[in-house]
Amino acid sequence: MLRALAPLLVLLVGLVGLVAACAGEAPAPDDDAGAAEPAATADADEPEASTEEEPDERIADRDEPGEDEADEPPSDPAEVGANELGMVPVLMYHRIVEDPASVYDRTPEDFRAELERLFADGYRPITVAELAAGEIDVPAGTSPVVLTFDDSTREQAALDDDGSWAADTAVGILTEVAEAHDVEPTASFYVNADPFGGGADAETILARLHDEGYELGNHTANHRDLSGLPSEEVAAELAAGVSVITDVVDAEVTTLSLPLGRWPDPREPAYAGEADGVAYDHEAVLLVGADPSPSPFSADFDARAIPRIRSQALDPDDPESQFASEFWLDWLEEDPDRRYVADGDPERVAFPADLAERLDPAHEARAHPYER
Repeated sequence: MLRALAPLLVLLVGLVGLVAACAGEAPAPDDDAGAAEPAATADADEPEASTEEEPDERIADRDEPGEDEADEPPSDPAEVGANELGMVPVLMYHRIVEDPASVYDRTPEDFRAELERLFADGYRPITVAELAAGEIDVPAGTSPVVLTFDDSTREQAALDDDGSWAADTAVGILTEVAEAHDVEPTASFYVNADPFGGGADAETILARLHDEGYELGNHTANHRDLSGLPSEEVAAELAAGVSVITDVVDAEVTTLSLPLGRWPDPREPAYAGEADGVAYDHEAVLLVGADPSPSPFSADFDARAIPRIRSQALDPDDPESQFASEFWLDWLEEDPDRRYVADGDPERVAFPADLAERLDPAHEARAHPYER
């Protein structure tokens, strides 16, 4: 009889134990420790929930420039042939017109063709200020190029009635070609009084250029030949040139393009000075001609004497064209050791170890030589 009842007794004991266990787990309403448990449980679950959301956040971040690249490991300098001790072409432009009046002018077609070549060949534009400061942030395997425009003429920047950049101006062409190549457009404009034709929209053009990331630099107020002026007049011209810009936009003017490429004597007033309550300090000074600039990390670099290349096609009948832009771009292509090629990490200076003698010792802390 007892053997027959044994299974029932075991089942009964199990049920009693289960009921007791459930009763023991249920927290009392006034139990502080029990009330804190849900919060602790939620904290424990948070990492899992966060992990599930991360992919969507990363996708959203791709819409923010530079965010996705910042999370990626630096590229291998050897794989992209990085040489951040190579030379940088700083191109000089004046008017962009259908009927050039001198070798300093280019047609819209010529300008467009040169931009197409530059972007197709892996060049990416930066400003003079960025070059002078060594703040070169272009994608791995690409090269910086600096586009400079003197005299702030109407052909360089003008607005259509709808507020867009006029298509036949330098900015309009640059914007269009850059967009076609997925390149961020920028350039450095060297401004005189009455900039961009001095029309009613002159201030609007200055402000738009500044807002869109273009550099506004000093070219003196009246484009005077500084070589024949006393130091006081040099300072007055340069201070007035700064005011042309800063009276319109909140910009720091740190670079100068010498009118006609001529230095004052002495040179010091071109670097820094003050006149009529306006102080100026030029961290970089542009020359006229005639070869690529050394890397800002090179021992040969002098930010206050940056050479420029006149934009011009090769012409067998013009000996001067042998040292213009087409010649120098071909020359840089001929030997990979000549051209600056970025590794994609603006915090370091990558270069083949066998070129180490070119490095300015001031940049040794950032140096990243590699064997090839």
